[in-house]
Amino acid sequence: MYGLVNRAVEQLVVSLKGEPGWRGVCAHAGVSSDGFVATKSYDDKLTFDLVNAVSVRMGLPAETVLEAFGEYWITYTAAEGYESILSSSGSNLREFLDNLNKMHDRVRTIFTHLSIPQFRVEDISHDEYHLFYRSTRDGLAPMVIGLLKGLGKRFNQKIEVSQTFAKTNVNDEDIFLVRHVAV
Repeated sequence: MYGLVNRAVEQLVVSLKGEPGWRGVCAHAGVSSDGFVATKSYDDKLTFDLVNAVSVRMGLPAETVLEAFGEYWITYTAAEGYESILSSSGSNLREFLDNLNKMHDRVRTIFTHLSIPQFRVEDISHDEYHLFYRSTRDGLAPMVIGLLKGLGKRFNQKIEVSQTFAKTNVNDEDIFLVRHVAV
């Protein structure tokens, strides 16, 4: 994964536990706390080691950490200079999800070695749909739940999200149910 992801993990930890908390996470993961270069590609294992270290140091399941990170990622990337890419991808959650693959294609012009997941949306009703998520990386479904929640907040749309099907050896997609809730 790119350093931008690792920097976001760092900033999330610092916002919750301060610099000493981040140094503790890095020590636990066996990595330097000197920081990451946003546009440099790092081995995925390093990112997963950081998530595991956050999980252990904060006493939270890794799934909870990934979900919190996914939600945080939405505001973090906007603040890191990617607001225009986010804004041009849709004016509401459903439109944004329809344009997610196109947005990732634009991001690939910056991060040329990016391993991009694929998304597909199928409507169930006016305010309910399935999001299909396909990735070469395993274990990131909780992050997708967090991303969806973060996007709901971004668009001021109250949503409920649940994973209805997990990726297996037979099926190569995770499936999520997204339901818009009337306020």
